[in-house]
Amino acid sequence: MAMEEATIKQCCATFYGSDLARMLLGDSFHPGGVRLTQRLGELLGLAPEMHVLDVAAGRGTSALHLAKSFGCRVTGIDLSEANIVAAREAANAEGLGERVHFALADAERLPFADVTFDAIVCECAFCTFPGKDVAAAEFARVLKTGGGVGISDLTRTAAPLPELQDLLAWIACIGDALPMQEYASILTRGGLAVEQMEAQNGALEEMVRGVQSRLLGLEIASGLGKLDIPGLDLSAAKQFARAAAEAIRSGKLGYAILIARRRTE
Repeated sequence: MAMEEATIKQCCATFYGSDLARMLLGDSFHPGGVRLTQRLGELLGLAPEMHVLDVAAGRGTSALHLAKSFGCRVTGIDLSEANIVAAREAANAEGLGERVHFALADAERLPFADVTFDAIVCECAFCTFPGKDVAAAEFARVLKTGGGVGISDLTRTAAPLPELQDLLAWIACIGDALPMQEYASILTRGGLAVEQMEAQNGALEEMVRGVQSRLLGLEIASGLGKLDIPGLDLSAAKQFARAAAEAIRSGKLGYAILIARRRTE
């Protein structure tokens, strides 16, 4: 793996395993929260007898919601050890430790046997994977025939967004976001048949507004001397959030759901 790819993965994992991520993004770490997680589960037809893989599971919010809402077993993976520890604690606290498990793993090298899972969910993370084609092929490999993949992710037009191109953009899942159709093409090349796509731009707009509001609160607390967050450049973060909000308004940035299934042999 190139050093650049390793750096991107490690920076994303470090940020999403931090208290700052939870402070800015809430518990779900993705637009739409459990409402869109529920939508994915419904579109995938999840049921109690199914075993679901949650890729980039964060602190387990989505995995726990799916287990409670649909009665399925869930295995969540993430690159952040802090997230895995927090997710396991949350599962045990809710009495779901027997049905929901978490492991440290990379989406591009899934540590599971072929045809293991009935369904896969991946929320606001696929766009950050340097090897998207590799990840798509891995999804298809571990899925049972006819098993479904539900992805919710950032989308963008082909136009360049120079104000949203630095490492912060990668951490915010914008750095390598693609048009919806390109995600579909990647999944198709990986051996999956795309059956549904739907825009969810409102969820992204709502999340950015929430981040802007929280940044303002952090700025006020910092100015009053009540809060010190090492490594956070409030000015840069506010400018980035403004640029993201403008990109959403102009139609250059959006959010979408894609549902695909492993092709029958």
